Formats: sequence, C-alpha cells, structure tokens
Amino acid sequence: MVDAPTPPECAGRIFGARLPLAQTYAGLLADTGVGHGLIGPREVPRLWDRHLLNCAVIEDAFPHGAVVADLGSGAGLPGIPLAIARPDLHMHLVEPMQRRTEWLRLAVAGLGLDNVTVHRGRAEELRGELVTPYVTARAVARLATLATWTREILEPGGLLVAMKGERAQTELEEDRARLARLGVTVAVVTTHGDGVVEAPVRTVDLRFRPDRPPVRGRRVR
Repeated sequence: MVDAPTPPECAGRIFGARLPLAQTYAGLLADTGVGHGLIGPREVPRLWDRHLLNCAVIEDAFPHGAVVADLGSGAGLPGIPLAIARPDLHMHLVEPMQRRTEWLRLAVAGLGLDNVTVHRGRAEELRGELVTPYVTARAVARLATLATWTREILEPGGLLVAMKGERAQTELEEDRARLARLGVTVAVVTTHGDGVVEAPVRTVDLRFRPDRPPVRGRRVR
C-alpha cells in the first residue's frame, strides 16, 4: 500500500481514538483510490487538509444518531470521514458509478464500518428505497440543482448540508429564488472547524418546508 501523508496534530482532535482508522482510509485513498481514478495523484500530499479533515469537521451539523445520505459520494467524501469521526451516525453513500460503488463497498468492509451502507444509483433512481432526514454532498452541483436531486430522498422538513467553498454566500444569493420554489424555507451559510483546522469549512444548510408532499418510501436507519 502507498504511504499516505502523516496526519497533522489537529487530526487527533477530530478523530480521537479512531485516528488509526482514518489513517487506514487515507492509505486506501492514496493507493487504490488513485489507481481507480477516484482522486488524482496530486491530491495525495494534501489528503488530510483538503479531504479527510475538510469533510470530518462538518460533523457538528448532525445530531446524535442521525441518518445521513451522502449524495454523489465518489471516494466516500464526506461520508466515510463522517462515519469514522462519528460512529453514532448512520451514513448512506449514494453513488451512480459502478466502479466507484465497488471500491466503496471494499473500503467500507475493509475499514469495518458497520454504520455505513453503499447504494448504487442516482437520487431519482433511489426514490422509494432511501428516505432520510439529512443529506450532505461535496462538489456535486450548484445549490438549486443539488436541492432538486435531494428532494428525491429527503424527508419533508429535512436538511441538506451542502459543502461549498468561498463562494457559498454568493451562490446562495444567486439561487435563492429557485430554492424558494423548491420548498426551501431556511437557507444559511455555516462555518465549521473554526479554530480547529487551518481553513474552516463553509456549508450552505437548506431546510425544506415540513408540509412538502412526502416522498414515498421506507425511512432507513
């Protein structure tokens, strides 16, 4: 296995006793993750800051025991770092590409993450199969498009926690009218990891109205 970079000091504050598990995941990303084209080789030196820590610090967006879907999970980001940092969460990784879901299933099994389930398909294809109160996503689509997809698997009154960069507020303002038409009643930018990681992370948190017609399906746990 290719050696991953040494984790920074703050990684211990985020992952605690499960830091060795996060290191194993980093090793998988650096090795077969690169080999399968899930991340580029240039990303390996910045695996911790740009990927694992960047994703794990949004854990404070979810209450204890929450069921969360990671839409367009790719290499398991942010879902796997969240599942490692918060073993109380029930993570559902949603990814349409077969080679990625195959890698995800092997990675989840190898890490022994019994709080993670992998689903192959797009959100609309999982309508009726997967219904959760929380959805998150990283670098998948613009807010309005992401919100449209999210509605397929999100409970009425549910929360989308969309990881965004420096343009989070700008993108929110540009898409605010479309989001309102989709049933979003609360839309705020939240900062995570301030004082913990070098570059705090911004999410746009979208709450859908509770009286939205429910998505038919079985709520997962």
